[in-house]
Amino acid sequence: MLILPATYLPDIEYVARLLQAEGDYCIDVGEHFIKRSARNRAQIMTANGVLDLTVPVVNANRPKTAMRTMQIDYSKSWQHQHWVAILSAYRSSPYFEMVAERLEPFYKCKYDSLVEYNLGILRVLLDFIGYTSPLNISNSYIEATEEDVDLRPKKRATNISTPQYFQLFSDRMPFAENLSVLDLIFSEGLGTKEYLYSCPL
Repeated sequence: MLILPATYLPDIEYVARLLQAEGDYCIDVGEHFIKRSARNRAQIMTANGVLDLTVPVVNANRPKTAMRTMQIDYSKSWQHQHWVAILSAYRSSPYFEMVAERLEPFYKCKYDSLVEYNLGILRVLLDFIGYTSPLNISNSYIEATEEDVDLRPKKRATNISTPQYFQLFSDRMPFAENLSVLDLIFSEGLGTKEYLYSCPL
């Protein structure tokens, strides 16, 4: 089984593995929140290179806090900053208009729960890609076995090498692997699903 954390704007490997798991996966929201991880961080490509986007959370330093209880911190204008960064990076991409209107509400409305926010964005992205099955979610921590593929550890060995696709700033930047799947969607549009199924895992 594939075990996934609930991540913010998940990377290409995450979504490729979810699709290729053919339903044999589970998103674990009963795990502990891990600071400086994909649970509240994502990477996009900009004119100045790869940019980290971080969703601030309340009590990020509190140890062993269940992911499902993490709340988003709105004391800073991070939503505006993230949306401006996404607009600046991708507004001239081929499929921007098709995706942006479905994504923008996540940068206008408030979600108390980080899990609710992350899963909401994931559902929108998967729906655009053409994956409409309900998400498999566990509210209790999942003990991984040797047979499982576990993407929860912050530092984990990965052999994935994402095939190159057109990136908007390829005229001035080298190809960046495994960015947020958002980068792929804005470039490939409805071809994203085929690309993800073809990724060697």
